[in-house]
Amino acid sequence: MHIACIIPARYGSTRLPGKPLAMIGDKPMIQRVYEQVSKATEIEQVIVATDDQRVYDAVVAFGGQAMMTRPDHLTGTDRLAEVAATHTEIDVIINVQGDEPLIDANVIDALAREFKEDSSLQMGTVGCPLLEEEYNEPSAVKVIVNRLGNAMYFSRSLIPYPRNAFVQPPLKHVGMYGYQRQFLLNYAKMEPTPAELTESLEQLRALENGYTIRVITTDQRFVGVDTPEDLDRVNEIFRTLDA
Repeated sequence: MHIACIIPARYGSTRLPGKPLAMIGDKPMIQRVYEQVSKATEIEQVIVATDDQRVYDAVVAFGGQAMMTRPDHLTGTDRLAEVAATHTEIDVIINVQGDEPLIDANVIDALAREFKEDSSLQMGTVGCPLLEEEYNEPSAVKVIVNRLGNAMYFSRSLIPYPRNAFVQPPLKHVGMYGYQRQFLLNYAKMEPTPAELTESLEQLRALENGYTIRVITTDQRFVGVDTPEDLDRVNEIFRTLDA
């Protein structure tokens, strides 16, 4: 089974312009992400999907593989699907965001193994413990999982509603996905669905169309980079790691 990791990396960012090329220590962020992903032993290929020549050139300069994609994609899924359509050798795609320089290769491997162990699996993702201070934070997406380990629902609201207290709190969704290649191509062509549009959560499109999303869990908590403050925090973490 040929498993590839695709890293979408848009240059444009409202809160942090030029984010993929923001420096973390002596390396651009996209290189940090690429190097972390490349530590995964279940991955045979890593590709950065970008809409900007500067990002493409930076990846090639450090010896990585990159592909220029159309600038008019509305979603990351569309960008992934463009890459998937041209790489017919790929069986499974693991999607890691280009702003996750501290992503753990062990979690990537765990998600990849789900597809190796269950040939019927079409889509998977990751959840981690939800902190109490994140309960009412819309940016912390919650996911509840059934006893088979599959997602029942994702929401920006707190689910299920704790009428008295949680028997088991929801997980916090980590934005890493795995897809069977053909499923990804079909998924990208599906029309947006009501809950997806209401919550602004694209993964709900799969659930509303009756597909299963496997959720693996990790105790790891990742630090994504969305703002200059996040960038400062991640730089401090890398300074500690390099000390």
